[in-house]
Amino acid sequence: MSEIARRPKPIVTTVVLNTNRREDTLVCLESLGRSTYAPHHVMLLDNASLDGSVEAIVVAHPEVQVIRLAENLGYAGNNNVGIRLALEQGADWVFVLNEDTTVAPDCLERLVATASSDARMGIVGPMVYAWGEDRIISSAGGRVDWRMADAVNEGAGEPDRGQFLAREVDFVNGCGLLISRAALQRAGLIDGTFFIYYEETDLCQRVRKAGFRVGFEPGATMRHKAPIAWDQLGPTTLYYMTRNRLRFFGRHTPRRYWVGTMTHALYGALRGCFRHLRAGRREHAKATCYALCHAALRRWGKAEAAPWQSNASDRTLSLSAPPAPHR
Repeated sequence: MSEIARRPKPIVTTVVLNTNRREDTLVCLESLGRSTYAPHHVMLLDNASLDGSVEAIVVAHPEVQVIRLAENLGYAGNNNVGIRLALEQGADWVFVLNEDTTVAPDCLERLVATASSDARMGIVGPMVYAWGEDRIISSAGGRVDWRMADAVNEGAGEPDRGQFLAREVDFVNGCGLLISRAALQRAGLIDGTFFIYYEETDLCQRVRKAGFRVGFEPGATMRHKAPIAWDQLGPTTLYYMTRNRLRFFGRHTPRRYWVGTMTHALYGALRGCFRHLRAGRREHAKATCYALCHAALRRWGKAEAAPWQSNASDRTLSLSAPPAPHR
């Protein structure tokens, strides 16, 4: 028997964050229940849901560990609660998964196989399809364009024809990423100052700088229920996307590109603001302006109020990671 065959299989803990999405979360947990991988533990973090999520999950999935969060720390901070607990409980790998997703039965099996094939692998992500029965890609791994201040989900909107192979990538989408204990210990957890959006891109860059690889495995598949296009984003989502784009590229852009990259990012945000004004989307324009001001003032984390809102109509912000936010 080979040395690899004698090694115990790594322990995987899947961390799912739920915020008032009972039906989506139940479907997600059902798909995880069909996973072929073991040893596998599922942890559900509930962000003060008022829709009966916890009660329904306890009844339908008694095997799932349910953690009630005391404070909303955003996608980043909330998931960190689960990641820390998973590591304390002995997980070798942590699979951070959105509640509005489903995974193929062999998704984890294939991710772990890819992860275990290279000791330098720190993060592995699957092929993410858009919601539905067809094979429309939401993300086939991510690429950072440092010159254009852009972080692109490869293949978004394309049918999967096998054009994306297993490879090293700049980042994988935060709706489903497998992270090693070693990478987390060396690079740190998700940066809570992002609150939501771009935090997974930042984590992947820090993991790479810590000496690990970030990989994409097309044989592992999942689906994500989230918008692909920019024009589907609400003003609050746009605020975090704009502000955190500046934070990410300000932090990670190579020195030789920095001035041009940041100029491009600022120009893009201002141009977007004027486009929203011309289209009558005043809340979107105001959200973009506040994002620019807060970035200049280095006001990160959660925006405690939404001064761009004229009413309570903007309910588009989700603590889920979108499939193609980086445009």
